[in-house]
Amino acid sequence: MKPPAKTAPTVRKSVARAYADGDLPDLFRLNPNHLDSLRERAGFRSDLDRTALAAALRDYHRALGTLSPALEAQLARLEHPASAVVVTGQQAGVLSGPAYSVHKGASAVLLARELGRPEAPVLPVYWVASQDHDAAEVAGTSLLDFSETLHRLHLDLPEGLPVGRLPWKPEYTAAVRDLLGRFDTSPERREAVLERLDWAMQGHRYADVFARLLHRLLGPQKTLEDGLIVLDPLHPALAALMAPALKRELARPLESPRLIEAAAAALEARGFTPQLRRPAGATNLFLETEGGERALLRHTGRVFEAAGQTYTQAGLETLLQEHPDRLTPAAGLRPAIQDTLLPTLAFVVGPGEIAYGAQLRQVYALHGLEQPLLWPRLSVTWLESNVARLLARFGLTSEQFQAAPEEALGRVLAEGRGAASASAERLSELQAQFSRLGADLAALDPTLEGAAARATERSLGQLARLQTLSLRALARAENDRTRQLSRLKLHLLPNGVPQEREMNFLTYLLKHGDEPLRQLLLQRAGDHVSLRLE
Repeated sequence: MKPPAKTAPTVRKSVARAYADGDLPDLFRLNPNHLDSLRERAGFRSDLDRTALAAALRDYHRALGTLSPALEAQLARLEHPASAVVVTGQQAGVLSGPAYSVHKGASAVLLARELGRPEAPVLPVYWVASQDHDAAEVAGTSLLDFSETLHRLHLDLPEGLPVGRLPWKPEYTAAVRDLLGRFDTSPERREAVLERLDWAMQGHRYADVFARLLHRLLGPQKTLEDGLIVLDPLHPALAALMAPALKRELARPLESPRLIEAAAAALEARGFTPQLRRPAGATNLFLETEGGERALLRHTGRVFEAAGQTYTQAGLETLLQEHPDRLTPAAGLRPAIQDTLLPTLAFVVGPGEIAYGAQLRQVYALHGLEQPLLWPRLSVTWLESNVARLLARFGLTSEQFQAAPEEALGRVLAEGRGAASASAERLSELQAQFSRLGADLAALDPTLEGAAARATERSLGQLARLQTLSLRALARAENDRTRQLSRLKLHLLPNGVPQEREMNFLTYLLKHGDEPLRQLLLQRAGDHVSLRLE
């Protein structure tokens, strides 16, 4: 299979599809077809001090207030000399962020189960991206209640600071509790979620609240002994373990950017648009300044610059030794730094992260590592009973509706009215007729072949656009009468965004108890599923 043309719906999906089909072997060492081979891994990362890693994680969870006998048991498994991890991660979104943040965590648990053996345990790890400084990414979330009111929570966060440095403020707690007080659901389920949130919101920092909530949902516990080990890279004990890799990066600060640009050129040669670019002089490192700002380090050939200040390599190395949490990796370096810390067997990612991964194989090699398997996260669309009934009535799947809501509904309505002009089959018939006509004209005069082909393309394109407009008009007219299009959009495309990328996972716990968690952990990591909730 060759890479899709640039007219594919999104470049990121195209890279993900090509990766899944094994079409980019020079850019990825492994692809999903290699999953079974991961079970044979004698001597995997024998260089890594797993005892020191477990001790640093124990120190972090003690500070977080999440150290428990169940977690201690997971950390003891991590200390096994043949242990490995399945890692995933996400920014520290409010109330756990979009639903796929939780889906990722479940994916890591599921894949670790699949790969682990008693003599070679595999543990799921969740990397909380506390170093990230994009406040807009983590400040807001959406929840939909039983009255079909879409609640939007947005917290006022300062820009430019790592979210792991931001304090969790009492007004944030008040805003959360106010929203849940207005959320239409049963008192019992509201109180169950509030109990979890009240416990999570005892965290001191913004990222702590995310980590505590994720730990409460998917961390090790009596009913989930193999649960997630949450990790915050800004914790001093963990940051210290990553310092040697960051020091190595300081010694050759423009080499990993050069390798990323070389991979970008390889992607462009295949018709893809690279997701990572490194402009001249940009390193793959951020410095947290004295004022707390996270600024990109640039290298002029002699000194480093960030936020208007200059730094020597020796000065940055001293800073790294004294405050290892103040030097952090950019997106092009973060996965490799993550995997200098962890014995990573597989990395659970979304399609956009696979596109990033296409440019990082040589960055891993620069740090003496092999890039791990990138495993697509579990993708879930939650179908509450009223939505499932509507989709069944129209004969649509959630995927069909999310891809093109007006066209999908309009086509069903057109078929119900016997409007053949709006069918894909009619357009195919016209294409066949145009092709025969073009062939006949070319037989009479070969010089007309090109003109006939262009006329066919132009005419069919115009007809397809008119057909699409008619389907949308039909769907809108039906919506004016029944509001069913709007209702489906509210559930499946809230704010015009696919459900799991916008809707908060707590939406479903508030309305359906722990059933969504139970269903998640019965799936297989990497699948795309629609799960029904009664």
